[in-house]
Amino acid sequence: MTLADFADSAARSKASSSKERCDVVGIEVLDAASSPFPDGGLRAWLVVCGAVCTAFSTFGFVNAWGVFQAYYETNTLRDSSSSHIAWIGSLQYALIFLPAIPIGRIFDLGWFRLPFAVGSAALVISTFLIGQCTQYWHFLVTHGILVGISCGMCYGSVIGLIGNWFQKKRGLALAISTLGTSIGGTVFPILARVLIPRVGFPWTMRIIGFVICFTLGIANLTLRRRIPVKNIEGGLFNLRGFRSYPFTIYCIATLAAFLGVYTLLTFIDSSAISVGVSADFSFYLVSIANASTGIGRILTALVVDKTGAVNIIVPMTLATTLTTYLWPLAHTRNTLIAVAALYGFTSGAYVSVFPMPLYELGNIEDVGRRAGMALTFAAVGGLAGPPISGAIYTATGGFPAVGYYAGTVMLMSCSMMLVARHLVLKKFWGRF
Repeated sequence: MTLADFADSAARSKASSSKERCDVVGIEVLDAASSPFPDGGLRAWLVVCGAVCTAFSTFGFVNAWGVFQAYYETNTLRDSSSSHIAWIGSLQYALIFLPAIPIGRIFDLGWFRLPFAVGSAALVISTFLIGQCTQYWHFLVTHGILVGISCGMCYGSVIGLIGNWFQKKRGLALAISTLGTSIGGTVFPILARVLIPRVGFPWTMRIIGFVICFTLGIANLTLRRRIPVKNIEGGLFNLRGFRSYPFTIYCIATLAAFLGVYTLLTFIDSSAISVGVSADFSFYLVSIANASTGIGRILTALVVDKTGAVNIIVPMTLATTLTTYLWPLAHTRNTLIAVAALYGFTSGAYVSVFPMPLYELGNIEDVGRRAGMALTFAAVGGLAGPPISGAIYTATGGFPAVGYYAGTVMLMSCSMMLVARHLVLKKFWGRF
């Protein structure tokens, strides 16, 4: 008996409900039968545990890109420009969101376990393959495309699960589930920096692959959907959803946010080296930033269900905007540490609960497809943002213009989120 099976037995005894399984391979549903959302209990929190492991393995690994960007610039891909190398990281950021449309729709139709297992296996294999790469296009395919798509298959499947198990504590559960991103984004850069000089790049990537295999193994054992399948009309991409002005504006705000939010995280390592900070220390800035997001996520988890997601992420994102504007002025180790810590703390709020308003912009049965549509906008922003920043750096020869660009698009995002809130509430202030 697995841990998930034991928890299911406990949940059945407590709720006096039976479990239904579809005969189609990969479709698994628990009979919710008009019962309220559990909002807690062993089974529900095991789902959160699996979500933490998923975030660790996917976004945690992707958020470690800054260290790989710096390593590729000075080693394997030193003949390529920063902007070209940044495309590899951008593909990761984009493709972790892009599969959300088909995966979200598949989730709404009842498929979860099979797509998640396929994505898990693909991510582990892709990580192993990175260690064998020697040319730019090798890294573009493995570290960019394959890692991005496989992470997207896993992450896109998990978004809807939190809404299956939590309602009143949905914000808390969602924010806690993203703590894995902070942990992974802290662990993977340190792991890479320590292991590469000792065992070489190929074996470093194999070790990282084994770590991901272990954490995704836990996720495959603990994650499970609850709400019965309900086929909502509209197909894979429901264009009628954009008739809702709040949803449309929120999607555009998501695009703008992702055009700028990862710029500092991508280039802080390189910017530190450019002002004379030792490469032996600069890589820690990525870990400091990712570790600090954990504090921001915890704070967000404690208050978001009371304040509403937009009411907490807008002021925190404004602080991220200010930090991004000030980042190019940091020329010493101490000021860069302060920038990394402040950026991580403030950006942690946005990246942890930005999907939360999507639960309230339509029916819960359609949340997978709705999230997929919104995350497509995030994918476009994540794809274009870092290369635009890299091109600005190449054109200007410095990071000030990069900071101004990234800060400005995030400021635009905050404005649009406030407009979406006003359209939903019909007033300037309220919980949303």
